[in-house]
Amino acid sequence: MIIFARILLGITLSLLHAWALAALWIDGPTNGKVALALLYAGVLIGSAVITRRFRPAMATSLVPFMVVLIWWSTLAPSNDRDWIADVARPPRVEIEGDQLTVHNVRNFDYRSEEDYTERWETRTYDLSKLRGVDMFISTWGSPYIAHTIASWDFGEDNHLAISIETRKEKSETYSAILGFFRQFELYYVVADERDVVRLRTNYRGETVRLYHLTPPVDVVRAILLDYLAEIDALADEPVWYNALTHNCTTTIRHHVQHVARGNPFDWRIVVNGWLDELGYERGNVDTSLPFEELRRVSLIGERARAADEASDFSRRIREGLPGAHGLAQPQ
Repeated sequence: MIIFARILLGITLSLLHAWALAALWIDGPTNGKVALALLYAGVLIGSAVITRRFRPAMATSLVPFMVVLIWWSTLAPSNDRDWIADVARPPRVEIEGDQLTVHNVRNFDYRSEEDYTERWETRTYDLSKLRGVDMFISTWGSPYIAHTIASWDFGEDNHLAISIETRKEKSETYSAILGFFRQFELYYVVADERDVVRLRTNYRGETVRLYHLTPPVDVVRAILLDYLAEIDALADEPVWYNALTHNCTTTIRHHVQHVARGNPFDWRIVVNGWLDELGYERGNVDTSLPFEELRRVSLIGERARAADEASDFSRRIREGLPGAHGLAQPQ
């Protein structure tokens, strides 16, 4: 039993030190990260040589880890960087009664993923006309990892799509590994569906499914307001993105839990390529069809490419989908 405990402790400490070395290598100062990582490794080796007994050696090795952890926790996000164009402007929100005004709604005109004409718009929405919320699940490469986009339905082909993403600088490209460290700020893309959805279906070639969600309208509205409060706060106080704890799906759960507690955590929230399966099991999406049939009819790529720049893009990508929103009454 003692041997097993020592092995388990050794593995745990090894993982902690591996993280600390990676944090120094990735988040450390540009001209000093190699030296700091070598210094850290040297301190670990030195402490192991000097302190030969197991328990004192393990305890001593925690000191450099805690130093790195304290330093890492002081790294502050910023809104003042040289951002790439599609995340350059933070959205702003104003609410007066039922009138919602959103500034810096992204509605770019794309010719390719990298070639576009910028359009930032101010749009108004009538909260009294809110009918429901939909979820886009987009995969590429591995089917186990997806990107999620929520879109609020205000009727008459008027949808407000919000995609939680990394805010990248002009010198940066996204990396799943870098996303676990303090490399990217969190950014809410508030956009027309012809921008944020069509970019993925028509120009990135991703596999995108669209699902109508089933919560009552009062819950849908409360979740939207929670999103909007966070969006406005980020314009003043930036937050780090994290690929595990603060990503496109875990942040959605964070908003939902604020207003509708009761859905326990599930591994498919992290391995979110199966998020639609979880939603089906919990009755959060339409269940009138067998799950595999629902997944098939929820594919929107062909309809999105046919609709392209059409003004009724949002209506056309929803043609034939089960569970279309009606004017559901609050419960």
